[in-house]
Amino acid sequence: MKVHTTGTPAIRRRTFALGAVSVTAALVLSACGGGDAADSESDAKDLASGGATTLTMWVDAERSPALTDVTAKFKEDTGIEVKLVTKDFQQVSDDFITQVPTGKGPDLIVGPHDWVGKFVQNGVIAPIELGDNADKFQETAVQAMTYEGSTYGVPYSIENIGLLRNADLVPEPAETMDEVIANGKQAVAEGKAEFPFLVGLDPKQGDPYHLYPFQTSLGAPVFGTDESGSYDATKLELGNPGGAEFAAKLKQWGEAGDGILNSSITPDIAKEKFSAGASPYFLTGPWNVPDAEEAGINLVVDPIPTAGPNPAQPFVGVNGFFISAKSQNALAANEFALNYLSTEAVQDEMFKAGGRPPALTASFDKAASDPVVAAFGEIGINGVPMPAIPEMEQVWADWGGTELALIKGQGDPADSWATMVSNVQSKISK
Repeated sequence: MKVHTTGTPAIRRRTFALGAVSVTAALVLSACGGGDAADSESDAKDLASGGATTLTMWVDAERSPALTDVTAKFKEDTGIEVKLVTKDFQQVSDDFITQVPTGKGPDLIVGPHDWVGKFVQNGVIAPIELGDNADKFQETAVQAMTYEGSTYGVPYSIENIGLLRNADLVPEPAETMDEVIANGKQAVAEGKAEFPFLVGLDPKQGDPYHLYPFQTSLGAPVFGTDESGSYDATKLELGNPGGAEFAAKLKQWGEAGDGILNSSITPDIAKEKFSAGASPYFLTGPWNVPDAEEAGINLVVDPIPTAGPNPAQPFVGVNGFFISAKSQNALAANEFALNYLSTEAVQDEMFKAGGRPPALTASFDKAASDPVVAAFGEIGINGVPMPAIPEMEQVWADWGGTELALIKGQGDPADSWATMVSNVQSKISK
């Protein structure tokens, strides 16, 4: 299918829908079974002869436990140990870029696909040949891991935001943001809620990621695309007419207007308040669902409401495993990534650990028996991949800072947005 992007050629991707073609059998992987003992012993020797007999993977604390079984299996099969080193997610990509060229970095790293452009630009990750395994993943996941015609990661999850609704406070879904605001204000007026709507904002940077669907519904995506459907940094579309409309909405919804957006409501506060039943709505991702469910919230996941005439398109993020371009045993690192980390068992465990819908179709089909997972998947149909091009790094600061100022009631929306677009364009053009 094609996702209809606002003002740009369509970006091709496979839907998350339950009707997608299912993979009914686990991946048949040569390293994980089959063959005789002599073959297995020979394979292990071949991997060991490829270089170091210990691999290192950088991973965050959330995902590390889900990988302990597969690392043990890999060592049992090959004799090669995979050491899991827990790193701070906020700094790990910069550390990776700094250390890989010196030979001190890890053999593998776990992270989001939007790191790919920066990693490729710095020459720190190696291409991966998914081969027949590519068809076993959601097409979107493979597309997100592909940069300038080469695939650079083994995907394990796909994620996007949706609108969490407390059905005890607002029984029916809303199609537009105006309806959401009206419903939320009514719940507050009736004494049922403290906040009409919640979304977590960074008090210094705002949050363009969460607010992006409203912006796209008004016709102002970040970048346009080329004929292949890839993002084109020469086509900055933040300055489309809908951008100024969105800027006006931010000021209207902000602290000097409706008070729907509040710079003092951080992601942690938003999660806490929604889980306490203090708001009928929470714009967030699947990572915040467990806390709400544990708190007993009568939770429903709704499509993201529109602020304009176009579809509300959230960013779609893909997480995966990357191999260092300087791995001391690239042969073993590839074997581990391609034939172990791509199995249903691993993808299932990663889903259990983080609650993010699996990239492997067979694992997603199982996970989608949960209506929450299925709902986020349906929302993802209208999403667009987060741009992985290096130029995206030049967008966030001005974009977020401008949005935050408008939410605080500062500046003229049209002028502020135009200045932001000009600043971003100047940075990208350098």
